[in-house]
Amino acid sequence: MTQKTIEIYTDGACSCNPGPGGWGAVIIYHDHIREVVEEYSGYVPNTTNQRMELTAAVEALKRLKTPSRVNLYSDSAYLVNAFLQDWFSGWLRRGWKNARNQPVSNQDLWEELLVLAKKHEITWIKVKGHSDNFWNNRCDELAREAIKKGLE
Repeated sequence: MTQKTIEIYTDGACSCNPGPGGWGAVIIYHDHIREVVEEYSGYVPNTTNQRMELTAAVEALKRLKTPSRVNLYSDSAYLVNAFLQDWFSGWLRRGWKNARNQPVSNQDLWEELLVLAKKHEITWIKVKGHSDNFWNNRCDELAREAIKKGLE
């Protein structure tokens, strides 16, 4: 039996950037009978939009119980391009410094994401934000709802 691909959609949001932030993730499992959709979200009182984008991916990947084939969809060029363009090689070679010899922002999340990504076979897919992608829009709703609930 071939392994089914798991679809993950993620999004992050931040009010005032930096400020209150939220993240949302949808995981879609396919089996032979049905689709199982799981939704997750979270709130951080003081953060940035970039941290929320990364956190959404980290939190979604943490929920996978076994090594899996994954299509991960995000509207964050920051997240997707880091993997597609292998920014990590340079960062690691320079001791977590960017091309301008400055510390890499969000190193803690990037390190966690690298560990999680090595456990799975991930295809990173950039989607257009706030467009007609149903699941990306749902993640945006989850992230914004998390901010709203966190501020109550």
